[in-house]
Formats: sequence, C-alpha cells, structure tokens
Amino acid sequence: MTAAVPASPPRGAELVIEGLSVAITRPSGNVPVLEDVRLHVPSAQTAALVGASGAGKSMTAYAVLRLFPVDARITAGRILLDGQDLVPMPERELAKIRGRRVAMIFQEPGSALDPVMSIGDQVMEGIVAHLGRRGARERAADALARVGLDRDLLRRYPHELSGGQRQRVLIAAAIAPGPSLLIADEPTAALDVTVQAQILDLLGRLQRDLGMSLLLITHDLGIVAQMADLVHVMRGGRIVESADTRRLFAAPQHPYTRSLVEGAQRLGFWPA
Repeated sequence: MTAAVPASPPRGAELVIEGLSVAITRPSGNVPVLEDVRLHVPSAQTAALVGASGAGKSMTAYAVLRLFPVDARITAGRILLDGQDLVPMPERELAKIRGRRVAMIFQEPGSALDPVMSIGDQVMEGIVAHLGRRGARERAADALARVGLDRDLLRRYPHELSGGQRQRVLIAAAIAPGPSLLIADEPTAALDVTVQAQILDLLGRLQRDLGMSLLLITHDLGIVAQMADLVHVMRGGRIVESADTRRLFAAPQHPYTRSLVEGAQRLGFWPA
C-alpha cells in the first residue's frame, strides 16, 4: 500500500475586499448588484457574511475567484489575498489559486457533484490539478477521513450517498489540496436540522485543526453566533455593518442589523 501523503496545515490567508462593485450587463446597460463592498476575513479566523436571500452574499463569494456568470463583471475595487490583488490577475494565474489557496463549498451538494464520476475521482480532481498524481488517492482518502467518511467511498458514486455524506464529500474535496482560505456558501441549506449541526461542527473543527481562514455565508444568525469571530451584514448589495460578533449582537448599530438580532433573540439563538 502506498504511504499516505501528509497534508501540512496551511497558514490562514487574510482576505480584504475594498470598494468592490459588480454589475450585470443587460441590453439596457449595466445593472449594479454589488456596490462598494468592504469585507475582511482575518488570518486563521472565521468571518460571517450574513443577510437575506438576494442580498448579494453569493455574488460576493463568486467575485473573489471570478466564478460568477459571464454577463457579470467587476467594475471597481480590490480583492486582496495576503496583500495580492486578484482583480487584475490573468485567468491562468487565478486558476492556480482556485482550489489551492482558496477553496469554495457550494450550496447544493446534489448539483455540485458530477453524477457519473466516482467520489474518489472527484476528491482527487483538485489534488491532481495542483499537486500532481503522486499520492493523490491516499491524500483523497485522508481528506475523507478528516470529514468522517470511510475510504471505501472512493469507489462509490454520489447517488449512493445521503445528503449529509455528499456535503462531507464536497468539504473533503475542498480541503484536500490544502487551501488557506475556505469559502462556505450556505453549506447547510439543503440539509435537515440534525445533519446541519454535524456539518457546522465539522467546519469549525477543520478550521481550527487546519489553521484555515473561513468565510461563512449564511442568512442564519444562530449559525453566526455559534461560529463567527467577525460579522459582516449585507443588504441590497452593500455591507451595512461590520463588527466583532459579540459586539454586534450586544449593540447593533444599523437598523437592519438590529432587526436581524432581535429576530434571532426571539428565536432563542442569542440572549436578549
């Protein structure tokens, strides 16, 4: 048996977004979807981006790695990864960062996984692209083990797995190349309540154990209170408030943030 390839813990990357604006091109002209977004993910910490559906949270995440639709484009701002601006970076250079330094977990595990590829091939895809084939299968098995899955799943296919198992596979594929920043876009949205808690616990443990930075995108302030060091509140394509998690819950400044916090308190997610 080939010896396992150890995955050295990455140093958490710092992400700083300054004045980011994104527009969608329409026949009538550009339609702004993000305006002057300012966001910070400190090294080796968890920052939450919170807001209602349609606020622009996912578009912000996609902008980091330019994964948004072809009719969307960045019109202003900088996206700094450890001080390096990703906005003017050529596609060939950005491709080296996607998956290797910055990885992303998408909302729907059912649609994010290829139904005709084995789990092993899908977890190994990023490893092979960035680290080569040598030891790729053992590294994939190690990644599955980190998320609580048996290596026998390498031979199986997505339709054979539960929703929670598929989400764990996506997480394994994301962490396998050793990224220093993980972006999780509503990672529990498609899961039942019990599995949601397990996935959130897993993400928190991986962030601590691997020393990654984590940008957690959610509409759920209960999740924010549980996991985040820092919170950015988004509404209508803008960041309306940013604060340390405890300070934000104790003394929200923006009326929209106050309404979110009061709702979370009524539901028992945070003490009043």
